Amino acid sequence: MDFNKIRKFCRVFRIFFGTALIIAGIVTGIYWFYLGIIPLIAGIANFCPLCIISKKCDLPQDSEQK
Repeated sequence: MDFNKIRKFCRVFRIFFGTALIIAGIVTGIYWFYLGIIPLIAGIANFCPLCIISKKCDLPQDSEQK
């Protein structure tokens, strides 16, 4: 399995969610929101560490690729 690719929707959602959390941290001053850097980096790098554990968000494999 190729875990380096996540679905396009998941990638956009992670970038948006990570950015929103960081902005919320800047506005409110609560440092816990800076953990939004994790989904932001996962979206930008097109890599999801949770995909390795859950195996739910990986792309379907083509029968032609091996």
